[in-house]
This record gives sequence, C-alpha cells and structure tokens, in this order.
Amino acid sequence: MTDQYNSRPDVAPFTGSTPARDFILTATDIKKSFGGVHALKGASMTMRRGEITALIGDNGAGKSTMVRTLSGIHKPDSGEITLDGKVVTFDNPKAAQAQGIETVQQNLALVEDLTVWQNFFLGREKTHGFGPFRTLDRKLMRTTAADLLKDLAVNVPPVTSKVRRLSGGQRQAVAIARAAGWGSKIVIMDEPTAALGVQETARVEGVITSLRDAGVAVLLISHNFDQVMRLSDHVWVMRAGMAVAERRTAETDGDELVALITGAKAA
Repeated sequence: MTDQYNSRPDVAPFTGSTPARDFILTATDIKKSFGGVHALKGASMTMRRGEITALIGDNGAGKSTMVRTLSGIHKPDSGEITLDGKVVTFDNPKAAQAQGIETVQQNLALVEDLTVWQNFFLGREKTHGFGPFRTLDRKLMRTTAADLLKDLAVNVPPVTSKVRRLSGGQRQAVAIARAAGWGSKIVIMDEPTAALGVQETARVEGVITSLRDAGVAVLLISHNFDQVMRLSDHVWVMRAGMAVAERRTAETDGDELVALITGAKAA
C-alpha cells in the first residue's frame, strides 16, 4: 500500500513506542458489565493528538460500550482513563464535554420539539445583559448555529426549523456540526455517515479531516472499511470486549482487518 495516510508532515511516523506525551487519550484495562453480560473485559486503547483513530469490530464486540464510557454515559467498573496527561473520571456526559470530549451518538441525542439552533446550544445557552437582567441572546445563537452548518456545507433547512421536521440525513448533519463546533480536544463519531447520501458523506468526511488538520483528535467508529482506510491514521480492532489489535492504517489493508476482527489472524 502507499503511504498516503502518513503524508502529512505534522504527524510523526509510528515507531511502535510512541511517547506518552503524544497520546491525547489513554484507556487502560477498562471493564464494564451489565448484570451477567461482560461488555468490556479489560479493554485498552490510545488516541494520538491530531489523528483520526478508527475503532472497528463486529456487532457486540464492545465498541459502543467503549464509546459510551469515554463520553461519560457509562462509568467503568474498573480501569483508568487519562486525558491530556491527567487521570479523569466522567460521571456523566456533561463532565466529558467540560473536558473537551464531544460525541455524535448513533441515536444523535437531538430534542425533536426544539429548533436546530436550540439543539446546538441546549445546556450551553448564550446570554447578554448584566446580573439578574441577563436574557437569552437568541440572535447570536441562531447566527452561530447557521455558520457552523454552513461550514459543514450540507443541505439543511434554516436553523429555525424544528428537528422533528428534518430527514434522517439532515438530523445526522446537525448532530455532527454541533459536535464539531464544541469539541475542543476529541470528537467521537459513531457511524457518522450511516444515514447520509454520497454527496453528504463526502462533505462530512471533509469535516472530519478538517478537524484532524486543526489538531482535534477524532475517534471514528465505522463498519465502512473503505471509509476507515480513506480517513484514519490508526486502527484499533475490538473483539469480545477486548481491544485485540492495533495497526497503522498505511501498514494494513481491508483483508487483514477482517481477519483480525474474526480472529482468523492473531494480533
């Protein structure tokens, strides 16, 4: 394979012993059970600064549980998460967001009866005025939301439209634009283009690469191997609740990744 995925001069080549300072996130021996179901059995993974890290595996491999753990939805039963060199504990998604981690979940987490701009600023409302006389700055929030969607360049209706009137692809675009606008360190994307057409997919992939180029680390969960090979710098493979292998994207191919997912090839 070519080295096109390592062509950016700002990304150092992988040596197998990356210094800890280059990792924006490290998850070590993460375990999570739901009753008798052991979703994560001591999974460990890392993410490097300014890179797109792909997380792949069959259904039930533990990908979604790992994502929900990193984004504060689930608290791990044991294990350690280090963000930017500091051990962190997320009791809820707000805590993760406060540390600079934004997530686009498969269910999108949008409130249907609110408008697009209200969803963008839900829990983060902008105000103006002083003291007890502060009021919502609706104009600023509408303008900011419109600018973010314009940057995404997807076909969405005005930000004053209610989410319940949007198509599945339009809702996906809103959720991605919101995460891209707020994520300061890491943006986690769980199947971000699953509901999108060819043109919208290409535009969203452009947003993903632009986030990386801006120094934001992106965690991409995708069943689309072509997308993984096209976008990612590094790949982690999950199987049966464990992260069983990692590869630099430029040093692997789809056939090897399938073999790692199924267990036909050892790590």
